[in-house]
Amino acid sequence: MKNPTAQLEKFLEIKKYEIITAENGLEGLNKIKLQPDIILLDVNMPNIDGIEVCRRIRDKVACPILFLTARVDEQDVINGFSSGGDDYILKPFSLKELDARITAHLKREARRREKTECCFQGELSIAGSCAAVFLFYQNKLRKPMEELVQASKRIAENHLDFCISYENKDEMGELCREFEKMREQLARNNQALWRTVEEEKMLRAAIAHDIRAPLSVLKGYQEMLTEYLPSEDINMEQAMEMLSESGRQIERMDAFVETMRKLSSLENRQLTPENISARQLEKDIQGELAILEKEYGKQCMLQVSESKEEFYGDKEIILEVAENLLSNALRHGKRQIIIMVKAGYEKLSICVMDDGDGFREDAEKITEAFYGQNVKDSLKHAGLGMYISRLYCEKHGGKLVLGNDQQGGAVVTAILCRIA
Repeated sequence: MKNPTAQLEKFLEIKKYEIITAENGLEGLNKIKLQPDIILLDVNMPNIDGIEVCRRIRDKVACPILFLTARVDEQDVINGFSSGGDDYILKPFSLKELDARITAHLKREARRREKTECCFQGELSIAGSCAAVFLFYQNKLRKPMEELVQASKRIAENHLDFCISYENKDEMGELCREFEKMREQLARNNQALWRTVEEEKMLRAAIAHDIRAPLSVLKGYQEMLTEYLPSEDINMEQAMEMLSESGRQIERMDAFVETMRKLSSLENRQLTPENISARQLEKDIQGELAILEKEYGKQCMLQVSESKEEFYGDKEIILEVAENLLSNALRHGKRQIIIMVKAGYEKLSICVMDDGDGFREDAEKITEAFYGQNVKDSLKHAGLGMYISRLYCEKHGGKLVLGNDQQGGAVVTAILCRIA
């Protein structure tokens, strides 16, 4: 079958027309700059259909646009005219009819141009003034007004992920720029509100999360006292030490709950600094390791570097970070956990290493709130441990560093800086 496009092109060449052809909608958009006198658009063009091409070029060309299509539905015809088309020719059509329509539109366009020239040659009449106003609206007001109307609708629907593109340096451009500033501020306010809601959720989850470690210690001491005290496998001195440690854990939970109750977000927690020695940290961490070792059935090795210098920081936050890192290592390690603590005058570091499978995600992902590597684990852990540790390290002027060792196990180092 003969190519209809080639046949049409041949016919128009015979009629002495200069022809510019485009194989698809995208190519047609690029050739608009050649300023044709009349445009024939096939509705079913590849890449971009004729309706969309017409919609995009209508503001850029004033020449007649004729649609050629086999679509006969009334809505298709309405869509063609709504997009800016001037005529709608249904296939199959005769070449004579097409020639007649082209000639009629070109004559009409010629008359329009002559009439426009006559209006500007004489004095401005009322009709000329109306035409000037219309042209001013078309060229200066229509595009920014349409953008502002659409922007208002999107803002009313709370859709703020857009921008106003009109950038002319005139009064309407200035109005559009001010409107864009308003949209940006609304978007920032919405994001701040969303963050506030999310922080409130994390706050509630954090309270439950960070009292689990002291509760585990209390539970362990309670089980040991219940099992070994009646049979006198432990003496009164050992029992009193357990009770004393239990009391300290209760005080920590009480202080933590009271602090969190007063906060509106984790980031607002105020630091309460004090002088802390390496020996003091070793004693506090060691008091919990025995219980956690029994609970998880894994060996923990605590290594504290000797130092005469004292670190000035928030002891409760430091212990919470240590507990979070240790809890994470005990869940994912296989047999042995190593904790290395180094306290100096300027910095304090807590490094926890396990012999598990290591991290499979990047550090940013792991330290997100509610992160969990598997569904089963998430039933026991809200995913806040790493997130809280990262926030507390940053609040202490430091950072949380995540990685894997040469054997594949996870290595997490909390670095906290001295509070000035």
